[in-house]
Parts: sequence; structure tokens; C-alpha cells
Amino acid sequence: MIEDRDYMRRPASFEPQWSVTILLIVVNVVVFVIQSLADSYHASVLREYFVLSLGGLKQGYIWQLLTFQFLHMDILHLAGNLITLFFFGRAVEEALGKSSFLKLYLLTGVLGGLFEMAGRFFLVDHLGLPPSHFAGQVLGASAGVYGIIAAYASLFAHRSINLLIPPIEIKVRTFLWFGIAFSVFGIIYPFGSMAHGAHLGGILAGLAYIRWITHAQKPLVLWQPFRPKARRRELVKVRSEKPQPWQRPKTVVPEDLPPAEFISKEVDPILDKISAHGIQSLTERERQILEAARAKMSKR
Repeated sequence: MIEDRDYMRRPASFEPQWSVTILLIVVNVVVFVIQSLADSYHASVLREYFVLSLGGLKQGYIWQLLTFQFLHMDILHLAGNLITLFFFGRAVEEALGKSSFLKLYLLTGVLGGLFEMAGRFFLVDHLGLPPSHFAGQVLGASAGVYGIIAAYASLFAHRSINLLIPPIEIKVRTFLWFGIAFSVFGIIYPFGSMAHGAHLGGILAGLAYIRWITHAQKPLVLWQPFRPKARRRELVKVRSEKPQPWQRPKTVVPEDLPPAEFISKEVDPILDKISAHGIQSLTERERQILEAARAKMSKR
């Protein structure tokens, strides 16, 4: 059976065997503990060198684009981000693969921070918008977490999620649209201490990452609200009539191969590709081959 093969029970050798989602959660917790201890003695040092700020970037503190993602204001700020990361991150990590997932998380965090700083630079410092519209300093994993939510909504657009507050079921794409509207509203009419520009930047970066960097096989449902439903395709069509003697012999298609040869030549490379790059990397033909293999196995 396909599922009994060794590489289906363990990840590829060049992929880390631990969950990147869990690792990120652990790192954020450890950093928060260190931050809490350091705040008692050298809070100004953390603010100056590791929290993202426009002044820091102007002084060349480029590392702030990464370090700010692992710092948090308080335990509630940390818990909210990590709980959201846990529930959305695992499915996205499984779909993209560990390496691509880590790139997504860090890149959307960086771009979210840059979006907030760009708003501060152009709209506040140069156009005179009130400072409350874009934060002077940014810390927290929210930009990367919003990027993960956007990726989840792109990959699993028709799934539903259950909210805790309020306790209702909602489509994940509707939830993302609400997040976009919430962020835009927060930029126009500032409230709270949230970096709404960073949240919006993380969302846009997450959508772009799935659409263009991972080369998702299907267009983003979010960007095609009136897209007609796709017609269901048949994987194998059976012809009742016998081929005529004057017809040229047909080329053997993968589904016509003996089961052992079919799995060895066609299925094994596809499973290796999933293990290395995630299921979203498959072409339409490769997906059809997997469906044919599943049908063959179910008939045994």
C-alpha cells in the first residue's frame, strides 16, 4: 500500500522533523520570559534596539524587522497571537511544507512591519497625518499571524471556523474579509494600541505569497468573487466501442500501466514532491494521477 512506504511515514531528510508552528510558539514564549526579566533592568535597551521603529531603521537597525516579531506588550498580547498561530498555522504548514511555511511567517511579518513604517514615514512625518494613525514603535507577532490567516483563507477558502467570541461558525474567507475591514477601519479611525497598518500589510503579503511565490494551482477565491463554479471533471472515460484495425495504436497512459509499475513510475515521484514542497506544488495532471491511484487501491 502507498501509505506503508517509508517516505510516507517520515519527512524528507532535508526537512526538519519538528513542527515549525510549535517551534515558533516555543521561541515566542522563551523570548517573552527573557523580555519580562530584561524589562526590570534594561527596558530602554530593548525599546531602542529590538522594537521596530522608524528611528531605528534610519539608524541602520535592520534586524528590528525580525526581532520585533518575537516581542510582546503583555501576556494577553502573547497569548492571543500564539493561540491564533496554533489553530491556523498547522494546516498551512502541512500544505506548504515546513521551509515554505517559515518563510511565509517571517516574510509577512517583515512586510507588515515595513507597511506600518512606510505609513508613518509618508503619511505622518511628511503629509502631516496625526501620529495615532501609524505607530511609532511596533512589537508583536500579529503581522506574521495575519499573514498565516490570509494564507489559510487562500488555501482553504471554503472551510468554516468556529469563533469563541461570538460563538458562531463562519467561513474562513468571510473571517479574513472582516480582518481586512477591521484593519482598514483602524488605520482611518485609530483605536487601541494595535498596529493596524502592520496587520493589513501582513494580510496583503500572505495573499501575495500564496498567489505568486508558491504558485498556487487555483486563483485566489478572494480576488474572484463572481467566479463560476468549476465543472466536475471525470478522471477516466471508458469507451464502449473497440478500436478499428486501421486506427493508430494509442499511447499508453499512466492509468493503463500494471499497478506495481504505475505506483513506481508515476505515484512515487509525486509523493516525494509532496514531501519536499507541499501538496500545493502539484500540477493538475499529478493530482489526477493521485486520484487514479486512490481508485486503484480502493478496488483491491
